[in-house]
Amino acid sequence: MTAGNAFDPQTPPELFSALLTPHRSLNRTGFLVVMAFLSFVSFAAGVGFLLMGAWPVFGFFGLDVLAVYWAFRVNFRAARASEEISVTPSELRVRRVSHRGDVVEFVLNPLWVRLDQVTHEEYGVEKLYLVSKGRHIAVGSFLGPDEKASFAKALTAALQAARRGPSYNPLS
Repeated sequence: MTAGNAFDPQTPPELFSALLTPHRSLNRTGFLVVMAFLSFVSFAAGVGFLLMGAWPVFGFFGLDVLAVYWAFRVNFRAARASEEISVTPSELRVRRVSHRGDVVEFVLNPLWVRLDQVTHEEYGVEKLYLVSKGRHIAVGSFLGPDEKASFAKALTAALQAARRGPSYNPLS
């Protein structure tokens, strides 16, 4: 046997692997452009009010920029969350990392896991749950309805492959 077709029962083949992260449409460069534009407009409007004699308004324009900056920073911090889901013939592993870096990991037997979907007739798939032995674990909560449907289809196929068991073909 060569190294290319060696079968190692200690490392089962990975049937499915997904890293889910929240979508953010504004990157760092876009953030800097938006903040520069907002700062310029607020400063110009504040100077206009300052020249009219309403000097306290100038400070409030600065507070508006600061509030928008803070909101973006909170949004970017929340984008650090992720979920990693992997399926092998012997286990289904869900590793959830919060935006603070806290890690929660669930290891389930794929033979006993069922994927439940909460579907709204107008909006599509709203929630996905992995159900095993009475435990409900929500997955993909920050995905959109179409992404959840696609993810559910792929995960269901992986769970079915895990139920069939590993296949070993020495010729391939």
